[in-house]
Amino acid sequence: MMVIYLTNLTSVGIFGIVLSAAFCDILWTRKKLLILAGGMAAMLMLQGIVCFYTDVEFVERVYPIITHIPLIILLCALNNKQCLWPAISVLTAYLCCQIRRWVVLAAVAAFSGDAMMQNIMELCITLPMLFLILKFVAPSVRLVSSYKISVQCLFGAVPLLYYGFDYLTRVYTNLLLEGGLVAVEFMPFVCCLSYLAFVAYSSAEERKRSRLEQTQEILNLQVGQAVREIEVLRSSQQKTSTYRHDLRHHMQYLSSCIENGRLEQAQGYIHEICSEIEANKVTVFCENEAMNLIFSSFAGRVKDYGISIKIRAGILSDVSVLESDLCVLLSNALENAFHACQKQKERGLSADIEVSAYEEKGRLFLQITNSCDTDIMFDNGIPVTSTPGHGLGIRSICAIVERYGGMYAFFVDNGRFYLRMVL
Repeated sequence: MMVIYLTNLTSVGIFGIVLSAAFCDILWTRKKLLILAGGMAAMLMLQGIVCFYTDVEFVERVYPIITHIPLIILLCALNNKQCLWPAISVLTAYLCCQIRRWVVLAAVAAFSGDAMMQNIMELCITLPMLFLILKFVAPSVRLVSSYKISVQCLFGAVPLLYYGFDYLTRVYTNLLLEGGLVAVEFMPFVCCLSYLAFVAYSSAEERKRSRLEQTQEILNLQVGQAVREIEVLRSSQQKTSTYRHDLRHHMQYLSSCIENGRLEQAQGYIHEICSEIEANKVTVFCENEAMNLIFSSFAGRVKDYGISIKIRAGILSDVSVLESDLCVLLSNALENAFHACQKQKERGLSADIEVSAYEEKGRLFLQITNSCDTDIMFDNGIPVTSTPGHGLGIRSICAIVERYGGMYAFFVDNGRFYLRMVL
């Protein structure tokens, strides 16, 4: 019986030490593997010596001192003196040992076995269970070691509480076997508390992830709008360079016309050049440069599709809203209006866009209306769509307006879609 117990104790020790090491994200070199093997042999030898000179019960009581603490110190040394995760790894491996123990206890109870059967069964399932945990669980556990400290602590809370609970109620006392209500209900309490903490943490992380995704979407929109504005400016600059380059030829032609008395021909040529320049200049809609560039860019785009657009913007050069937020608001709102009008044109219907913007007492008022379908779906006053990849612009608009403590409204009236914002 003692030989089987010692063999089982050795298998448990190997099981826990190997798992603890596998849970640590350590770059295992030949030297480190040899150090681990030597440390494991020393710990197993110490367990055997203590068991030989004392008894089984005493070994269980001093097991943390002769095994767990030395193992944590060894893993800290191998893990560049980082102590938190090696301790969590040892506690997690101890928790995994309970899976092995409970499965065997359930089998022994089912077959009415004794302590001998329990030790033998534990020996039989140790290696298969170790293989399964190493293959399917250890990689995920190692990944947690790269998370921030708060996540690691949350992960290690349950193994730590169970470790203390198991030793206080089963090894050092008999509270669990005696059926004390506090002891019996403690682990269900821990499970419930851990679940609630997990839900709270997951919700916070999901909100953070959602904010990051929204920020990324806004940045992508800003980049896209900036690219369009740069293209407009580049095109205007190229044409201006062309006119400047050709100015000498224009002057020579006009001079020739005047010298030969062809004044009407010269006048007509001047009007032609002026019309061409006027058609390619950036229209001034307001004093604010960012808004003006956006309005000019979209005005050119929608006119190419035969969509009429009217813009009335009395906005000064300096506004209370950041230029980046203005770009996102206007670009999203105008893009949505443009797409809605495109659908109208595809159906052979007329389509137009009207924009009104002004400032009053430090507040920015903006209204954009456009021709639209009458079957737009709303959810709590916000238009929604089931089309994948759409609806992001509306969420960005709402987020920016809310960040400035403003108000927004979306509605449809007489075949027109209205977006009103105050911020």
